[in-house]
Amino acid sequence: MLELKGIFPIVATPFTADGQIDWQGYDRLIRTLVRGGCHALTLFGIAGEYYKLADSERWQMAERLIALCREEGVPSIISVTDHATEVAVQTAKRFEKMGADSLMLLPPFFLKPGAAGIEHHIREVGQSVSIPIMVQYAPEQTGVAIAPEILGQIANDLPTVQDFKIESKPAGHYISRLLDLTGGKVRIHVGNAGYNMIEMFGRGAVGAMPGCSMFDLYLKVDQALMDDKLDDAIGLHNQLLSVLNHIRQNVEMIIRFEKHILMRRGVIQSDYCRLPSYDVDAHDERLFETLWQRIQPYLEPITVPVTATTQKV
Repeated sequence: MLELKGIFPIVATPFTADGQIDWQGYDRLIRTLVRGGCHALTLFGIAGEYYKLADSERWQMAERLIALCREEGVPSIISVTDHATEVAVQTAKRFEKMGADSLMLLPPFFLKPGAAGIEHHIREVGQSVSIPIMVQYAPEQTGVAIAPEILGQIANDLPTVQDFKIESKPAGHYISRLLDLTGGKVRIHVGNAGYNMIEMFGRGAVGAMPGCSMFDLYLKVDQALMDDKLDDAIGLHNQLLSVLNHIRQNVEMIIRFEKHILMRRGVIQSDYCRLPSYDVDAHDERLFETLWQRIQPYLEPITVPVTATTQKV
C-alpha cells in the first residue's frame, strides 16, 4: 500500500477575474507543483476553497488532477468532505474508481456530531475502499474535537486508515499520543500551513500538506530535516514564518494571499477568490510587499510554460 512521505501541498483553485474556474491555470499549477518536486498533490483541502465549488466543478477538477498526476508520475490525494456518511462512502468509491491513489477524509462537523457519529463515519468510509485514507483532524476550523484514542483505535482496526493530518493547536502532544497508541505505525502529516513543521517532524511526522504557493521552500525545509540539518531547516522555516505570521490570520486571508503569491510568481493569471473572501486593504498590501521582497530569494523560478497546459485531460 502507498506510503506517503514528504510535501504534498493543497492545490489552489484558480479563478478568472469573473469567478469562473481557470482550467488552463489549474493545469499549469498542477504541472508546476509536480515538476517542482512535490511528492504528491492534494485536492479539496480547506485551502483549496472546496466549499465554494459546484458539484460538477469538483468532479471535473478531480478527474483532471488524477489524470495529470498519473501522467507526471506522482500520487494524487483527493479529499472527501461530505457531511452525510452515506454520501461520503459514495464519494470515496467514486474517487477510487476514478483512479485516485489516496483519499483524505474530513470528518463531518456541521451541527457538531458526537464522538460516536464521527467514529462511525470514519470507519464506514475506511471500510468502503481499498486505497489509503488520511483522516484530517482540524478542530480549529471545524469546531469538532476527536480524542487521539478514537483515531488510534480506528488505525489499529482498519488497514486503510494509517495516515493522519493533525492540525490541532498545539499539535505536539496529540501526535505523540497517537503514535504511542498505535505503536508508531501510523504516518503523521503536518497541516496548518506547516507552521509547526519543525516540532512535528521532530516528534515523528513524515509529511506536510501546506498551501501550494511556496511549495519549493517547504521542500527545502523537508530535505534539510531528512538530511538531519536542523539548523538549516530552522533557518529556512523561519523565512516561511515571516510570511505566514502575516497572511494566516484567518482561513480566507491565507487563501487570498496564497493565490496572490502564485500570481506574483507567474503560475496563475488572477488571485480572485469567490465571494465572500478576505478584503485586502492598503496596510495589508504594504506589509506583504516588504515580506515578499524578503522571501523571493528563497523561491525558485517557475519554468513550466503556459503552452504546457493546453493538453486536454
